[in-house]
Amino acid sequence: MALLFVPVAIISAIGALLAASLVFAERVITNYGDVTLDINSGEKKIALKGGGSLLETLTAQKIFIPSACGGRGTCGYCKVRVLEGAGQLLPTEEPYMDAKERTLGIRLSCQVKMRSDLKIEIPAELLTIKEYLCVCDEIIDYTYDMKQFRLRLPQGQEMKYKPGQYVQVLAPHYEKSSEEVYRAYSISSDPQDTSAIELIVRRVPDGICTTYLFDYLKKGETVKINGPYGHFYLRENNAPIIFIAGGSGIAPIKCMLHHMKNAGINRKSIFFFGVRTTKDLFLVEEMEKMEDELEQFTFAPVVSQPEPESEWKGATGRVTEVAGDYLKKQSDVSDYEGYLCGSPGMIESSIEILSQFGITEDKIYYDKFS
Repeated sequence: MALLFVPVAIISAIGALLAASLVFAERVITNYGDVTLDINSGEKKIALKGGGSLLETLTAQKIFIPSACGGRGTCGYCKVRVLEGAGQLLPTEEPYMDAKERTLGIRLSCQVKMRSDLKIEIPAELLTIKEYLCVCDEIIDYTYDMKQFRLRLPQGQEMKYKPGQYVQVLAPHYEKSSEEVYRAYSISSDPQDTSAIELIVRRVPDGICTTYLFDYLKKGETVKINGPYGHFYLRENNAPIIFIAGGSGIAPIKCMLHHMKNAGINRKSIFFFGVRTTKDLFLVEEMEKMEDELEQFTFAPVVSQPEPESEWKGATGRVTEVAGDYLKKQSDVSDYEGYLCGSPGMIESSIEILSQFGITEDKIYYDKFS
């Protein structure tokens, strides 16, 4: 076995070296000269050295494009319209583009390289996104892999966000990461607290940002964030609501519920919160308190695989199936709105269930992180 391990290790090392060499060649050796980035028909023009990705270039200029995956090309969020200079759509971009977007020249900014002059269009509101240097005021352990981070905003500053939106957190260089990366996390705090924001984060094994947050960030240290982003927020009407979330997906729902309480919004609503085991449950008491404070709100935790010793008496199974059983018992749910937060698979399953009961996709809202 040891003899087999040696060649495998050598091949892996060679592969890693080649990958690093390609990155080095792209960023350092290859010289694309000076290029110009024209944003929104001359509203902003930037002269710079070519070579990096469009997303990296914009970030360096403090123009922040949402990127839930941190620029890995897996979330499809960092879309901009490229009018000139980007070349053909890449295979890595194709899965994220519909026919209309292809016609308009929409591209993933993390996949577009600054190799020549570029003309792009981005939504005006993204030019107003701000960066904040926060202080970590508090870290709360909810479960073995779930923490809440309270980040105090700079004195005299506020972040104007809609409950449900998210921010990007910068993981700096640290012992286990040689690069700075951004990751997206939904805001979970009470919007009435304008001095800070709170984020609920689940540890991702070997994740660059969650490893930094869980193992390196200490209370009193600074954290750089930017935002807010996203179109996931509570719409202003009287439609009944079905919330479906799993794990850290509770964060934006919690923020919306705080907003409903603060604003006196008394809409019929039910929150199906799915976890794998009872050890994954958290914020149950706070949600039950919300039931007392919001007259028409119901909290419905769902455990898919309860431990025999837990004597769990609540709903079991997949959270989407339990939500479907609830909808079956309602006389008419076509006027409901759905608010979803979780893994891509859970989101897709939830949309399928809600659609079966006549809730059209224009009434279903989500930010699908991957």
